Amino acid sequence: MPEASRQSAPGAPQPGVPGTPQPGAPETTPRSVPASTPRRSRAVLATTLVALFLVPFTLTGASVALSDIARQLDVGLSDTQWVVNAYSATFAAFMLVTGSWADRFGARRVFAAGVALFASCGLLASTAGHIWLLDAARLLAGIGAAATTTGASAVLAGAFTGRSRARVFGLFGTTIGVGLAFGPTVASQLVDGFGWRAAFALPGLVGAVCLLGVPLLPRPSAPRATARQGDPAGAICFTVGLLALVFTLVEGPLLGWTSPLVWASAAITVAALALFVRCERTAARPLLDLRHVGTGRFAALCLAVAAVVGLFAPLLTYLPTYFTRAVGMTPSTAGWAMLALTAPVLVLPLLCGYLVRWIPARMQVVASLVLVAAGAAWMATGASLLPALLVAGCGVAIAQGLLDGQAVDAVPVEHAGAASGAFNTAKLTAETVGIAAVGAVLAQTTRGTLTGPGLADGLHSVLWCFAALCLASAAVIAALLRRPRANTTDLGSDRRRKVVHEPA
Repeated sequence: MPEASRQSAPGAPQPGVPGTPQPGAPETTPRSVPASTPRRSRAVLATTLVALFLVPFTLTGASVALSDIARQLDVGLSDTQWVVNAYSATFAAFMLVTGSWADRFGARRVFAAGVALFASCGLLASTAGHIWLLDAARLLAGIGAAATTTGASAVLAGAFTGRSRARVFGLFGTTIGVGLAFGPTVASQLVDGFGWRAAFALPGLVGAVCLLGVPLLPRPSAPRATARQGDPAGAICFTVGLLALVFTLVEGPLLGWTSPLVWASAAITVAALALFVRCERTAARPLLDLRHVGTGRFAALCLAVAAVVGLFAPLLTYLPTYFTRAVGMTPSTAGWAMLALTAPVLVLPLLCGYLVRWIPARMQVVASLVLVAAGAAWMATGASLLPALLVAGCGVAIAQGLLDGQAVDAVPVEHAGAASGAFNTAKLTAETVGIAAVGAVLAQTTRGTLTGPGLADGLHSVLWCFAALCLASAAVIAALLRRPRANTTDLGSDRRRKVVHEPA
């Protein structure tokens, strides 16, 4: 099959989102009654996509408020880091869990519960008078965000069919991109005009309004007796392991790397993640199917996405602070400057889907890593910051447009759903660990203040390291992706396997 036809077309279902129907994957989400009228269809679409927009918006938008939070609540870097880290960690940890909840309890219920939790935690965060309350609200908001995302995906899959479903999931992906791109910019205007609390209050209020549309969402029309029962042991191990890892990275610089508490947290991380792998290998219905992680092509794509989002997520989190404290920008100006990094995500993913007809996906993936490396190295020199951000943003955008579809394409069609779950987990985990790791470096170089000359020095060191990592990853990925791959091709009702080579 030609490479162009195998690439996920623009507007196709998003493979990285749990609950989205995957090619050849069995449907485990309870079937819903499709939206029966155009007006009801628009209401379903508006309710789910507006709620979905809030999920990336509040992740990137919260980073703009960190400086004001630290000043007004009189707290240090470690405490403010948890405003972002707590949200991203529970969001990543609960994506697989809430996906199984949507299968078992129904997409509408999970979506409604997720939006309600997310909105209430946003409003609680906006009124928090102590950093501990703010961090706790963000921790719970991450769980609500995960349920909102997986629930919205499953609701849309049940409400739309055929070409309508493809178009809807094109909007699904675009909504996430818009939230990421404009989160820092919109939040910076809110912080400048109304203070940091507005960055949490607005998503909370909009989420509450979205709940008014829940009665219009389709109800499941089939019993849920066949829904998978989940993997509670695996869910617990993965959540504990990821949270312990983030705790180790965030608190290590403050408590000291020789602190017994830090060592204990590191030991819990290793033990919990080792138990998670064991649980997934032995569970009858594992939360995360690990069978394809070790294959060369799939592992290469996981490495690519880890390298890209491992840089992109920390930049979204810490660049606004760097702009305001080291460069001297106002929060509003910093938000506009972030568009150089995020705006390409709105345009290039769509373009890359068409370019695979002439430029093989493998070459585009490698080029994306080279662009990210070049942008990171350019930023590390401290010269021409906005053009450097644009170069890195183009690399990230190319990867965003290709990697999800290529990951599903790397395994036999009957295992596409499992592969998308594994790839999505790798991506979210890399984001969470990247934010925490870069925060740990900046905490060390600034002695916990996130200001002064150490902020620029620390960020530049991180950027040089990421540039080297992306170049090394590009070389490894180029070698792995040149290998022949197994492909499943449909011929009528028969499915026959053959080995094909991507064009060089």
